[in-house]
Amino acid sequence: MVMPFHDGLIVHTQSHDYPIVITEQSATEHSSMAKQIAPYISGRQVLIVTNDTIAPLYLKALEDELAEQFVVKVCVLPDGEQYKNQASIDQIYDALMTDHFNRDVTLIALGGGVIGDMTGFAAASFMRGVNFIQIPTTLLSQVDSSVGGKTGINHPQGKNMIGAFWQPQMVLADMSTLKTLPARELSAGVAEIIKYALIMDEAFLTWLEVNLPAMMALDLAVLGEAVKRCCQYKADVVAQDERESGVRALLNFGHTFGHVIETHEGYGNWLHGEAVAAGMMQAAELSQKIGWLSYDEVARIKHILTLANLPTTPPTIDVQTAINLMGHDKKVKHGQIRLILLTSIGSAVLTNDYDDKLLSEVLAQHCV
Repeated sequence: MVMPFHDGLIVHTQSHDYPIVITEQSATEHSSMAKQIAPYISGRQVLIVTNDTIAPLYLKALEDELAEQFVVKVCVLPDGEQYKNQASIDQIYDALMTDHFNRDVTLIALGGGVIGDMTGFAAASFMRGVNFIQIPTTLLSQVDSSVGGKTGINHPQGKNMIGAFWQPQMVLADMSTLKTLPARELSAGVAEIIKYALIMDEAFLTWLEVNLPAMMALDLAVLGEAVKRCCQYKADVVAQDERESGVRALLNFGHTFGHVIETHEGYGNWLHGEAVAAGMMQAAELSQKIGWLSYDEVARIKHILTLANLPTTPPTIDVQTAINLMGHDKKVKHGQIRLILLTSIGSAVLTNDYDDKLLSEVLAQHCV
């Protein structure tokens, strides 16, 4: 169950419960980021992990205010999915070791999904586990990657193949950070919001169709409502299935196809949300071929993705190459590729009960 927590939610997990605080005000004097997160910092040591895009925007204020109470150090990484790798994790370890940080340290992830995933993985593995806090600054990370404890890095042969489940102490989603978000990154975040509607709630999709123009125009109140709804969906799923042994896998709708795109095209060339959008279309097309979705339903999905300025077709990838890359997907079981497909808009299923020929047909639609 999702329980109210002030202006946010509580995520219930086996390890501990933690709040998701959603606000538009933490950039103001009276409700700063530091004031919001300070109660969740254990010990006296803090390492802020961010990137060279976010650091000039928010780092100094956060660092200066936390330094009034804690010993604060900073690790600034290069920005981009292509840096979500072991070399970056080693930079975080180096910062922790150089300053003789111990188990009392709290790591703070200030940035988007890449920073959040890497900081969480470093926290999970440094001294076999230390606390960390998520401050997601992109729409995609606010609605998805910052919640639920999935952490990790990419491998040249597959996305997110190395990692751990490690829950944060709290998540602070500040809508005001979206004012500095590039339009392409905004669209990438909307892709994950659309995902939640497609797999869980057709009424939410109808709401999105009405409110999408306001979201794309950075109406923070509307964006805040969308973030809250998505966090509610995910918190409920994580409470049921923290380690993705069942229902949580449905949150990967479009991702098996999308990860093929990201891996094949080179990490960072397609944003994660862009690849997921194209992947959701492929999953919808396969669902139609099976007989679960109608032509009109697939057209509806394509229409809303287009309104969000998202791609609806993948790049050209050889069918066998795509299938080989799918073989590295974490949902593969007993050598069979399991896919999340739609039985209707608002209802999804994880299945390997599909004709391989139909999968090949979907993959071949965009091959020359």
